[in-house]
Amino acid sequence: MDFENLKKAVLQMLSHELRPTLYYHDVHHILDVYYSAERLAKLEGVSADDELLIKTSALLHDTGMVHTYEDHENASCEIARELLPGYGYSEDYIRQVCRMIYTTQLPQKAVTLSEKILCDADLDYLGREDFFMISHRLKLEWNLQKVRATTLKEWYELQLRFLEAHIYFTPSAKATRSEGKLKNLNQIKEILCINH
Repeated sequence: MDFENLKKAVLQMLSHELRPTLYYHDVHHILDVYYSAERLAKLEGVSADDELLIKTSALLHDTGMVHTYEDHENASCEIARELLPGYGYSEDYIRQVCRMIYTTQLPQKAVTLSEKILCDADLDYLGREDFFMISHRLKLEWNLQKVRATTLKEWYELQLRFLEAHIYFTPSAKATRSEGKLKNLNQIKEILCINH
């Protein structure tokens, strides 16, 4: 499997084909998830084969955004089915990649360790200092894509509910991001003047 050339091709495709109004689901998000997945895979001590599956899935998980916003996971799997054979990936491997991609659909339903790593990487920012910046990029994207127009107060209420309901799957994500996520949650409560 020729992962390095696949990575170059996918990033080039995304750079040229993603709509400029995708302020959250952009190349930066793909790379953020990719590097977070790589970091978590190492922390969780997965095999080299599983790490490649995780990295391939992270790279492809939102590629469907070049075609559609709604149900983009289906489109991402179609892209995986089209691209991966040309880089030496087998049919069975492609099925595994698609299973991984589908687990990132909200609400996340990860079962295997590899799926859990990918899901945690996809929402890694929830526990980071750049949470508010990334969150506001998603708000802007939703407004422009007509997913849901919200006032700032409504957005923070939505983020509050999301953070309260979210739980990282892997021990590594829990250890490295739970404290930051709680800090971000408390900041939202302060913004909304909620006693905590």
